[in-house]
Amino acid sequence: MPMIWPADYHMHTPLCRHAIGEPSEYAARALQLGLTEIGFSDHSPMRQDDFDDWRMRLDQLDEYVEKVQKARREHPALIIKLALEVDYLPGHEDWIRELAARHPWDYLIGSVHYVSDSWAIDNPYKLSEWKARDPWEVWTVYFDRLAMAAETGLFEIIGHADLPKKFGFYPKQDLTPLFEKFLISARKSNVALELNTAGLRKDCKEIYPSPQFVKMMFAAGIPITFGSDAHATEEVGKDFKAALELAHSAGYREYRTFSQRKVQTARLPEIR
Repeated sequence: MPMIWPADYHMHTPLCRHAIGEPSEYAARALQLGLTEIGFSDHSPMRQDDFDDWRMRLDQLDEYVEKVQKARREHPALIIKLALEVDYLPGHEDWIRELAARHPWDYLIGSVHYVSDSWAIDNPYKLSEWKARDPWEVWTVYFDRLAMAAETGLFEIIGHADLPKKFGFYPKQDLTPLFEKFLISARKSNVALELNTAGLRKDCKEIYPSPQFVKMMFAAGIPITFGSDAHATEEVGKDFKAALELAHSAGYREYRTFSQRKVQTARLPEIR
């Protein structure tokens, strides 16, 4: 029997200016791999189009939705969800509510990239910022913001929850208290956390979040989703076997899917 895969809920499009391949091509690749469900969650626009250069402009939002609809029409055998990866910054909550009301999204992924209005910690062009900062301070601000994102109730999923490890900058201090504090907020909000395999393609060479973090998530009763964070067709479903193994080893037997922002539960596939 062919391997059954969980839904891949984190995929980008060329509109974000750093991905290649159209949604229809991603969908074709997903079917080739044996996936039955995927979701597009490209970087949402900001209120100001010049906020940074790695997201769609606001006037491209309808075009984005049409690209996903086209993929649906061309691949009726595949369940294709419409979503956004939304940057959480304190004070942007009203903007996120506006975005949420514009289209019938299936889910929103809340991600923290910015620890200040000008520094996205995963931006390779801002790597020098890390060298001027205390990693503990950066990780602390990041997790404070991640907890705030969860507590807004604006998101179904929190994205790549230990993103500060991307370039390998870890504090000397034990990170457990930061994880614990954040997980209290996530649990209270009933938000899911994704197992994001893109970390395996970065300097940290590890799924987001780490095995220790995922075990703590399971112990705290936090549900999960899966995402490749694909920015190219060959990244669709990439390393999902490793993500499944991580989920099973932590104790998970279920994962979440979403439709029209309503939660559904699916059985975690067995590893073959």
